[in-house]
Amino acid sequence: MLARRDIEKLFPEEGAKAMDQSLKRMVGCGLLQRVARGLYVNPAASSKNRWIAEEIARALRPGSLSYVSLESMLSEYGVISQIPVNRMTLMTTGTSGLVETPCGLIEFTHTKRGAADIVKHTQAAKGRPLRIATKPTAVRDLLRVGRNANMMDLRGLEDEPQGEEP
Repeated sequence: MLARRDIEKLFPEEGAKAMDQSLKRMVGCGLLQRVARGLYVNPAASSKNRWIAEEIARALRPGSLSYVSLESMLSEYGVISQIPVNRMTLMTTGTSGLVETPCGLIEFTHTKRGAADIVKHTQAAKGRPLRIATKPTAVRDLLRVGRNANMMDLRGLEDEPQGEEP
């Protein structure tokens, strides 16, 4: 993943307008692929990053704490049978928004929870760039933001330890 500011460092003598044109040419001839505003990837890279959408999400909200939650994690945990196709749902301390990328839609939902609380109720997953919500946290997030809770299979919650509140 390359941010525009990183590419600009490679060409320090190039002005802003010239850089705009250079980036357009590089995208046009396939040297770079624009994945979001100011973010590019090398489409010819030999290694394909399984977590590229999470890398993009992290780059889109610099300085904010974001984690995968809501329908994305509930689907991974098997609490909902629907699999979000081409959509990743995140909670963030940054601004809410929906960003269309070549990797699919990235949906950011703002949370007022503090960093310590977020870290306590999420976990780092090996190789993933973003933290992921625990099952009870994903359920709690879904209910807090007023999303459709009817799609949850309550049997998928039965294996949770007693005393942890969803």
